[in-house]
Amino acid sequence: MKTTATQLNKRDELGLAGLGSMPAEEVLSWAFERFHPRIALASSFQHCVLIHMALQVRPDVTVFSIDTGRLPEETYECARAVEDRFGIRVRWYFPERDALERLVREKGVFSFRRSPEDRRECCRIRKVEPLTRALQGLDAWITGLRRDQGGHRGNVEKVERDDAHGGVVKINPLADWTWEQVREYERIHDLPYNKLFDRGYTSIGCVCCTRALAPGEHPRAGRWWWEQGVHKECGLHVPNWNI
Repeated sequence: MKTTATQLNKRDELGLAGLGSMPAEEVLSWAFERFHPRIALASSFQHCVLIHMALQVRPDVTVFSIDTGRLPEETYECARAVEDRFGIRVRWYFPERDALERLVREKGVFSFRRSPEDRRECCRIRKVEPLTRALQGLDAWITGLRRDQGGHRGNVEKVERDDAHGGVVKINPLADWTWEQVREYERIHDLPYNKLFDRGYTSIGCVCCTRALAPGEHPRAGRWWWEQGVHKECGLHVPNWNI
């Protein structure tokens, strides 16, 4: 029997309460059993731990990514390495052309540095709207969110209802993992990863909005570092964020 997003409210009836303590691989197995084929895995190509895990369960898993038009070369190189290694083809989504052209014509190429509101507008056009299209027709999507990333992510569940995207089910198998566990899994399985991590990066987005960390900085301090006192999110993973 398939599980719908609405049914996630009935956690006890579905036995979902136990998923929080299940290993990532078992969460993925559960997700594919419940939602295949209306499920897809989102990757920003920082690492490919989830892709590697998912392929062990569903060799035909759909992997998609958002190309903002401003990704660093290392991200594309990681994506190509993943495709070559696993013999898959990533499904890319891009910003809607008219909206992006209008933004740049009216506000310039660096409008996102003017204010948090302008930055969120850029993120909405380059990331959030393409994700909305990517999720059309799906009952569930898989992400690499982890609680140790902090902010809104500190309370992320392994399975939750994504009200920001129409109530689709959101699967976060690595919610209770640490960054050290991710890197160790990469080493054990000799997986491709984004080479910016070798240069002091811990979170990677658009090239103009991401920098390496100074010693002692929070793992997400390299994202939108000019902003102070605001949540360091682009809107992809913030419930009901009005942008």
